[in-house]
Amino acid sequence: MRNRYLDLLRFLAIVRVVVYHVTGLATLTLVFPAMSIMFALAGSLMAASLDRSGGSALRRRLRRLLPSLWVVAVVFVPAMLLTGLVFTPRVLLWLFPITDPPANYWGGLALSPIWYLRDYLWFVLASPAALWLFRRAPLPTLAAPYLLLVAIEVGILPTTSAVPRDFGLYFGAWLLGFAHHDGMLRRLADRVLVPVAVLLAGAGGAWILSHPGPRGYDLNDIPLGNALWSAAFILVVIGRAPAAAWVDRNRTFGRLVTITNRRALTVYLWHMPFVVALTPLVGLVGWSPRDPWGLAIRVVLVFLLVGVVTLLVGWVEDVAAGRRPELVPGGRPEQIPGRRSSSPPGTISPGTISPGTISPGTALPGTASPGTVSPDSGRVAAVPDPRVPGPGAVEARAR
Repeated sequence: MRNRYLDLLRFLAIVRVVVYHVTGLATLTLVFPAMSIMFALAGSLMAASLDRSGGSALRRRLRRLLPSLWVVAVVFVPAMLLTGLVFTPRVLLWLFPITDPPANYWGGLALSPIWYLRDYLWFVLASPAALWLFRRAPLPTLAAPYLLLVAIEVGILPTTSAVPRDFGLYFGAWLLGFAHHDGMLRRLADRVLVPVAVLLAGAGGAWILSHPGPRGYDLNDIPLGNALWSAAFILVVIGRAPAAAWVDRNRTFGRLVTITNRRALTVYLWHMPFVVALTPLVGLVGWSPRDPWGLAIRVVLVFLLVGVVTLLVGWVEDVAAGRRPELVPGGRPEQIPGRRSSSPPGTISPGTISPGTISPGTALPGTASPGTVSPDSGRVAAVPDPRVPGPGAVEARAR
């Protein structure tokens, strides 16, 4: 059965990403470190996929990730080629972005979310070996990304490549997702989890305060502080995940959470072009860049435009996941691809009953005894908070 609390976290992370890129409020990165949360959720899903499917999980995970990128590339790569981008073999990186694909002056910002897919690809490819190591030596494996980041930050291991830096910054969150999947965070006693979280938050907060970036205390400019602060956040919000049956008590809100989870990549990849396109409106209508009404209107417009694109191309995520395509997902219970219901007529299939509506022991008409109906496993693609891809400093803006 789907964990609606994790669905809620993913929903909040995606909303936070969009609002941050419209408003630029650095406080949002501290209140909710969305990218680390999404990498942790993705790591948990990846561990589950490896346990379920073995090595074929790599192919399945990539199949779910890449088609949405290809839709973006079909639209924007020709447009960039017509407006100054020189065609070279590197353009083919838009098919499989293991490093930053080339972009022109406007594409570098509008398509900044590509950095997330680049990191996601590397983390997926590293996951079989990382999961094997994690289950044999969890603490050293978990510490490795953070030690790598420390070495980079203090100059012991200087690098100009974004990939090693992001392994240090986000792969620790991915490994915490492994720990969540294996139940390690849940089994961790409060007397251990709470002091560790406080220690990480304290160290991260001290580094953030003593190393402000060009935008002040924006975590996207402070990698080590970001990693430590985010690790503490993950330990608390995922390690002590409460029940979230209330998400579906309001049908509209529950449906919105479901839609956002099922269209996470589409929202993530398409929101930034609209943020960039709407920015000139600030000057045209006479708003100041920080005008509250102007920011609110831009946030609403971006979500509306992303909603339109989601209706047009979001179904690609269904096809990539092996689901029946839907314009607006969540209208019927999700089934595992390729599996037909074996329930006889008159039974109640998994997912048709909202959590919390039936008390323990309640008999269901026409069903077998409790425990004989298998819950739906429900798999969801993960996503992220952009940074600007491509060459140079543009990448830092889109985190």
